[in-house]
Amino acid sequence: MYLCKSRKIVSVGDVENYKSYTLSNYHNIRQIERLSAEQKFAIDVVARVLPFKTNNYVVNELIDWDNVPNDPVFILNFPQRGMLQRRHFDKMANLLKRGASKKEISACANQIRMELNPHAAGQMEFNRPYLGGRVLSGLQHKYRETVLCFPSQGQTCHAYCTFCFRWPQFIGVEELRFAMQEAEELVQYLKKHPEVTDVIFTGGDPLVMRTKIIAPYLRKLISADLPHLKTIRIGTKALSYWPHRFIDDADADDLLHLFDEIAAAGKHLAIMAHFNTVEELATETVRNAICRIRSTGAQIRTQSPLLRHINDKPESWIALWKKQVNLGCIPYYMFVVRNTGAKHYFSVSLARAWKIFRTAYSQVSGIARTVRGPSMSAMPGKIQILGVNKVRDNKVFVLQLLQGRNPDWVSRPFFASFDDQATWLDELRPAFDQSRFFYEDELDMLLENSELPSAAV
Repeated sequence: MYLCKSRKIVSVGDVENYKSYTLSNYHNIRQIERLSAEQKFAIDVVARVLPFKTNNYVVNELIDWDNVPNDPVFILNFPQRGMLQRRHFDKMANLLKRGASKKEISACANQIRMELNPHAAGQMEFNRPYLGGRVLSGLQHKYRETVLCFPSQGQTCHAYCTFCFRWPQFIGVEELRFAMQEAEELVQYLKKHPEVTDVIFTGGDPLVMRTKIIAPYLRKLISADLPHLKTIRIGTKALSYWPHRFIDDADADDLLHLFDEIAAAGKHLAIMAHFNTVEELATETVRNAICRIRSTGAQIRTQSPLLRHINDKPESWIALWKKQVNLGCIPYYMFVVRNTGAKHYFSVSLARAWKIFRTAYSQVSGIARTVRGPSMSAMPGKIQILGVNKVRDNKVFVLQLLQGRNPDWVSRPFFASFDDQATWLDELRPAFDQSRFFYEDELDMLLENSELPSAAV
C-alpha cells in the first residue's frame, strides 16, 4: 500500500521486485495450476507465434483467478487458442506434439507471422523518414506535426498485450523492427522539419528503460534549439503493468525529476497511457503512480482499442472513463482493433463499435467526452466513425479523418455504404455509387511519389 501526498510516497509493507514470466517459465506461476492441460497447451502453441510475457504484478494484483479463463486481464496477457486461425493453430500444435526441432518450429512460426500483416497501414513502406539520403529506421513520420521515435533499448514491455499491433517488435526478426540508436539523428531530423510540433516516444514501451538510458534522448531534445517542438509524448503501458516504475523502482525519483526538467524547459509532457480495463486502475499502487506523475505537471492521456472478449460492452467504457477522470487522467482515444496479428479474435464490427461508443459516451459527463472514437489508424490516417444515418434512402456510415497524410483531408465528413459485417476501412465502399473515397486519388499519388511528411532531406 502507498500513501501519496503530492510527490512524497510512504510505502507500507514489502514491495516485490519485478519478475517476468514468458513461455520458458510461466509454469512456475502458482495460479497456473488452475488451468487445464488443454488451456496450458494452447498457451504453448500460440506463444510460439505471438509474443507472450507477463509479470508478478499483473499475475498477483490484476488478474482475478477465480474468474479465469474469462477474466479480461488474463485474456489481455495470456495467449488463447482462438488468437490463431484454426489452420495455423493446428499446424503449430502438430509440430509440438511430434517433438519437432527448434529450427522447424521457428520456421513455421515465421511463416505464420508473415500471413498476419505484420506492419499494417504502410508503417514499414511509407512512414520511414530520410536524412541525408539515408533511412532513419527508428523513426516514423506519417502526420505533418508528429514524429514517432522508437528508442532501441525500449523495444520491449513490462508485459505484452495479446492484441498488440506492434507485436513484430518482439519476435526477434530484425527486418521487422523499428529502432533508433542515437538521439542526435532525431534532433538533426527535427531541425530539418520545423513543421513538427510533437515527438512521441513509443515502442515497445520506452519506460522499460532505466532513467539513465532514456534521459539522453529527452535531454537532447529539450537542450537543442527546437522552438517549434512544443510537446513530448511518451506512450506507455507501465502504469498498468508496472506502476512501481514511478514509485519505488531504484530510479523512480530520477525519472520524475526528468519529467520536471521537461516542464522547466518549457515543453509540455504528455504520458500516453494504455488502459484497457477498469481493473488496471483499481490498485493503490497505480493510483499513487498517477498522483506522482501529475505532481510534475505532466498530463496523462488515456487510450485503448475496443476489444472483443475484454471491453466490448458500453459498461466497460463507462467505468473506465469515469475512473480515469476521477484520477485526473484525460480520456483520449477509443481505437478500432488494427488489421494485424490476432485481429480476428479481438475485432468487432464497425457498426457495433459505434453503438458501444455512442452508448458509453452518452452516459458520462462532459469532462469525459474528450475521448474520440471509434477511430481506425489506417493507411490514409485516423478515420473516425461519426455515426450511422440515412441519406436519400441510403443507409450510410458517416466518417471523418482526425489525422491525415494530407492535413487538408482532416474534418471533412464523407460517407460509406453501411455494412454491418465490416471491421476495417478496406471492407467499406463509398456511398451513392461513388467509385472512390474523396482522398483516394491523392493518396495513390502521395504513395507513388513518396510526397509524404517523411520525404527525403
